[in-house]
This record gives sequence, C-alpha cells and structure tokens, in this order.
Amino acid sequence: MPQDVGQPPTEGSGLPSRTGDDRLIHMYEEFHVADRWTGEDLYCRWKANIVAIATRHADAVDVRFDVNGRPMWIALPCTAWVEQKKRTGMVITDQLAAQIAGRYLKQLVEEGYDTQREIYTMTVEEVLSNLEVVVNEAKAQGSMPSLPVGIDAAG
Repeated sequence: MPQDVGQPPTEGSGLPSRTGDDRLIHMYEEFHVADRWTGEDLYCRWKANIVAIATRHADAVDVRFDVNGRPMWIALPCTAWVEQKKRTGMVITDQLAAQIAGRYLKQLVEEGYDTQREIYTMTVEEVLSNLEVVVNEAKAQGSMPSLPVGIDAAG
C-alpha cells in the first residue's frame, strides 16, 4: 500500500521510523549553511519535487529549495531511480530525493560553489552515494524526517 504523503517510512521500508515522541528531526529539508566565500548565513528550505520532463523536457526530478528566499534547483537524473532499483531492489522516494538534493546543496555551498546559480545537476553516482549517506544518517538518528508538505492527510 502506498505511503501517505508526509508520513514516516513504514516497517520493512529499510529506514527507521520516527521516534516515539513524534519529534521531527530535520536533516536536509531545512537547514542553515555558511557561504564559504562570504560567510553569509544561508537559510535553505525544501519547497518541492517536480518531474522535469513536464517543465524543461529533461529526464530528471528537479528538487526546489529556497535559499534566503531565492529559488535553487538540484536536478536528479531519472536513471538514478532505475540504477537504485537494479542494485538494491529498493526505490528512491520523494522524501529521500529531497534529502539527497538537500545534502548535495549543503555540500555545494560549503565547498564554495556559486550560490547565485539557479540549477545544479547531479550525476547518477552522486545521487546514489548521497543516498547511502542520507540513509545511514537517518538510521543513526533513528528517524527519517517527513517532508513539511502542509497538507492534512484527512482532507
């Protein structure tokens, strides 16, 4: 049965579920990072996952973040979903895609990449290596955070 939007992973999904006290543990959907060159505090917040085939005719999922109010997109190639399924039998969920892209964005800023650019494209290997780190971090925290969707599941 498909998981409800914004709900934590279910048993057997390969990821730990949310802690018993229902705390939301933020990882990479909302974070602060200092620009390497200016020292400016950048507030990064996940906004959406959009299939880029519809918007820019690319075989990618574009993950949008607001960075101090400016849009920044991280493009994950659709072939990463195929490769992940082939290698492990598991899928990359929307929730994981947002975490992968957020971790990648944070690394870009910390390494001094241009924070004025609007889009960065990940390779399949970058997606899969960041996925592995995100899953391991979530397991260490005992939880994979839910995306802040803002939609009540009942209505």
